[in-house]
Amino acid sequence: MSDITPAELRQRQRAGTAPLILDVREPWEHEETSIAGTQNIPLGSLPDHLDSLEDHKDQEIVVHCRSGARSAQAKAFLTQQGFGNVRNLLGGILAWEV
Repeated sequence: MSDITPAELRQRQRAGTAPLILDVREPWEHEETSIAGTQNIPLGSLPDHLDSLEDHKDQEIVVHCRSGARSAQAKAFLTQQGFGNVRNLLGGILAWEV
């Protein structure tokens, strides 16, 4: 699945069709600024939360971080774990805030 732009994600939120959005930054980063409706699971603890994400295995998931590097790792990890529809938010929260 291709990655998603901030504009496309905003449009999906406005239309009420937004997927599960995972913020893989650290909690303090999430507290400073976040996208409405996101679930914060830091990249390092993602393996510990696979059970809670199991219901979303066949659904679209968007992962994001500050600029896209950690979320690219999260996308790769989730894909390896059998999640079939994971997309990275291009540019991360920095692009979202522009």
